[in-house]
Amino acid sequence: MPTYDIGLEHVSLAFATKTIFTDVTQGVFEGDRIGIVGKNGDGKSTLLHLFRGAQEPDSGRVTKRGGLTFGMLDQRDPLDDNATIREAALEGRADYEWASDNTSREIVEALLGGMSLDAKVGSLSGGQRRRADLARLLLKDWDILALDEPTNHLDVVTIHWLAEHLKNRWSKGQGALLLVTHDRWFLDEVCESMWEVHDGVIEPFEGGYSAYMLQRVERDRQADVRETKRRNLARKELAWLSRGARARSTKQKFHVKAARELIADVPPMRNTLELKQMATSRLGKQVVDLVDVTQIFEKPQGMADIDPDVAALSASASRVDVVNAMYAEPQLHGSVEVAVTDMTDPRLVDAGVPEAVESAEEARKKAEAESGNPQLADDREVRRMNTGGETIGGGTAATDSDDGTAAAGVTSAARKVTVSGREILDDVTWLIGPGDRFGIVGANGAGKSTLLKLIDGTLIPTAGHVNIGKTVKFAVLSQRLDELEKLGKYKIKEVLSRYKPSYIVDGKEVTPGQLMERLGFESAQLMTPIRDLSGGQKRRMQLLLILLDEPNVLIMDEPGNDLDTDMLAVMEDLLDTWPGTLIVVSHDRYLLERVTDQQFALIGGKVRHLPGGVQDYLDMVEAIKNGKGLPADTPGFAGTGSSSAKSGKGKAAAVNAAASLPQSASRIAPSSGGANNGEDSTSKLTGKAFHEASKRVNAIERKLAKLEEQKADLEAQMAAHDPSDYEGLNKLNEQLTAVNTESDDLEAEWLELSEQLE
Repeated sequence: MPTYDIGLEHVSLAFATKTIFTDVTQGVFEGDRIGIVGKNGDGKSTLLHLFRGAQEPDSGRVTKRGGLTFGMLDQRDPLDDNATIREAALEGRADYEWASDNTSREIVEALLGGMSLDAKVGSLSGGQRRRADLARLLLKDWDILALDEPTNHLDVVTIHWLAEHLKNRWSKGQGALLLVTHDRWFLDEVCESMWEVHDGVIEPFEGGYSAYMLQRVERDRQADVRETKRRNLARKELAWLSRGARARSTKQKFHVKAARELIADVPPMRNTLELKQMATSRLGKQVVDLVDVTQIFEKPQGMADIDPDVAALSASASRVDVVNAMYAEPQLHGSVEVAVTDMTDPRLVDAGVPEAVESAEEARKKAEAESGNPQLADDREVRRMNTGGETIGGGTAATDSDDGTAAAGVTSAARKVTVSGREILDDVTWLIGPGDRFGIVGANGAGKSTLLKLIDGTLIPTAGHVNIGKTVKFAVLSQRLDELEKLGKYKIKEVLSRYKPSYIVDGKEVTPGQLMERLGFESAQLMTPIRDLSGGQKRRMQLLLILLDEPNVLIMDEPGNDLDTDMLAVMEDLLDTWPGTLIVVSHDRYLLERVTDQQFALIGGKVRHLPGGVQDYLDMVEAIKNGKGLPADTPGFAGTGSSSAKSGKGKAAAVNAAASLPQSASRIAPSSGGANNGEDSTSKLTGKAFHEASKRVNAIERKLAKLEEQKADLEAQMAAHDPSDYEGLNKLNEQLTAVNTESDDLEAEWLELSEQLE
């Protein structure tokens, strides 16, 4: 038996109702970079606790090389609530100690940036505590580093930084890493081998997540296992990895020919055109239009020089000693003048204007007293339960022209109130159409949740307005489980009995119970009370109940929380055939690019299109860090906003033009076009324009045919290439990626032109 640096020898372990390990022998060598995957409850965290010594096996033993140091990030941190961040995370280090070393300074700025070192740990949010504990761990030298879900509560930029840090933390062949995470991009980026924990064993695989998927499918094929659903999901995910995962296009770790043989009969992830047609039939042409929306939150008095997120911590700090962040998200501060008839105007209330908040609270109490109903709720709290057909917001500021004349619809008796503070959105026009599948990224605190609340109407914009289509039925998968907690005393069977007896999913009729089993539940769990479900099970039940409500606009805020990689694949498979409009906010770039067709970044007060996926956002961040600033808005894209909310002149005309834009304006214009200036980009063409568009369509078809030949040739070369020649394979793969990108762009243009020619 090999001599491991740390290892298990014939270890068995069982809890009251579940066997975790049965006679397992496995270990870690110096230089290993191991990702650990498996279903929730199968023993991934328990494995780390065995290595750490916090869990004793029932039989067998845990061996460890003498003098070896083992550091672990647990899902529950050991930090003292009464300690300051300096004491808990920096362990008393003075500023000069951590700031004088490049590595430690980078760790502190990346994880503790924007936080007061004198703040008490007990005053931190869950995400801030997580960052503090991770900083504490990374600031020390360890022979073996074990991380249990390290990407939880981190934004895309920090996740990318952590991946680079872990890749460069040790020299090649030194140190060792054990990584438990559901973030599949992170696994592929950092790990060089994988362990799958299942059925009481630990099964090793060479390579990162992509290679693991290939080997797992091949293992299932050779063994001819009966787990058909699990195998098909794995093959479908492998197909996506092989065909179009942008982040993996230059990092294939498996033999292309073998992969293509395994997925030859796997259909495309989703038929986008068919889904859009189905969504249009359910939703009509209008879904949600954000027109010239500006959202400002009133700045608290006395907090002019403190970031809003830090302000809450300052009360527990003897002095405000705030760490400079590695990356400072561009934060706009501005003001807009709003005309109101009374101070309970929801635009002012939602902007946090103190006088308006107080007035609204007094009005609420008065209404409750008059009605005798203490449960009286604000209309905006239940607005997303409505079926749509609303215009949310006042539409314009108090003065919209250079000469200061009152805007249309504003009476001379109206009071003009200036709202000043943090500006989340700056005159954003973003049109969301039927069947659109949009992903949104941005730093923590950028305002992603605010944007979602504006979309579903639970937040009133400070200026501009939100038009919601008449047939829209929202459903929101939030990070909180409040709705599910209300059902805690009911059994699963009782809850499911409230819904229809059957549904059509993927062209087949299924019952709620069958959908439940598809989401990883067993029929025996039907009698389990909701409150007894685990965190991951509650998350899946939340998704199930939302789908059973049959919404046509689904908003998902961090949907991957508490789900293992297999359940993420199940959720993604369900969403592949969901015929509605999908808006997803997530820091999991794999999930985001997997389930959405277009990605956007909320940065600098604008919603910016990312034609190259999440990598485009990271490139923007890198440009900002290097002092280059943000790129100019794309004039042909309605989502970036066409004018400043405070520029004044021509505002009313811009509102009218933007309101008349078609749903296709939510896409980038064809490469030959410029700004659409409010014209219908899908209007029928005639005369010379029709002739020119026809010529262009024919040219695109000829070019696509040539590109298909090039792709076939490159794939043949890759299949015949020496699999050990990684450099040669990488060059061929780069050429194939370039051809695929060009082909995708041409197909998008062809579709746009074809719609105009019909």
